[in-house]
Amino acid sequence: MTSLHLAPHGINLVIETRSGRVIAGRFDAVHGLEALLHDADVYDPPAGADPEAWVRETATYGVDVKHRDYKVDLASVVRWRKLGDIEKLPL
Repeated sequence: MTSLHLAPHGINLVIETRSGRVIAGRFDAVHGLEALLHDADVYDPPAGADPEAWVRETATYGVDVKHRDYKVDLASVVRWRKLGDIEKLPL
């Protein structure tokens, strides 16, 4: 996995965490042991659910902003991707 320190500033990212939580939002920067996202949404998938459906829906229709600012603990990050690189749903 590429370090979140290398993520491009101002780009919408999807961040997957060890707990299964998925966050989509505009990356600002890494501050200490946290990453700061703006205009973010958070998805806590129910047990057994595939979060990729939510990720693809978000990539297709945009981030449903529920948090103006959201901090992510770097130690919890499993993977991050640019939202724009994620396959969209067929329309």
